[in-house]
Amino acid sequence: MSYAHFSADCDQHHDLVRDFGGDRPPIVVLCGSTRFFQAFRRENLRLTLAGTIVLSIGCDTKADEDIAEIQDMEQVKADLDELHKRKIDLADEVFVLNVGGYVGESTRSEVEYAEKLGKPVRYLEPVEAETAGAR
Repeated sequence: MSYAHFSADCDQHHDLVRDFGGDRPPIVVLCGSTRFFQAFRRENLRLTLAGTIVLSIGCDTKADEDIAEIQDMEQVKADLDELHKRKIDLADEVFVLNVGGYVGESTRSEVEYAEKLGKPVRYLEPVEAETAGAR
């Protein structure tokens, strides 16, 4: 599958588009709860080795020691949620790591955002219609 993207053919996100003179690998963003950090690592590795550009979480707010000193964690989480939506803007596809079928509030928000943009969304595990966002 080719995801060549030429500025002349697109009317959205021109500030995010760069022409590399040929096909580029697909860009996939991983979404899900940071409690499944190992699933993020596993899928990042698997997709990277398959030749995919992977956008993922930048930190594990539940376990990263350096983040424990931050006073306003609610603001940090809100900022990280917004940053992840910018990653969705860049991606060709969203891959939800719904380990055990779990899709939390932040992930559900990301799925709804991706669907509004028309981004394909796929899941690690089968989902029921009400879990999959606003379809």
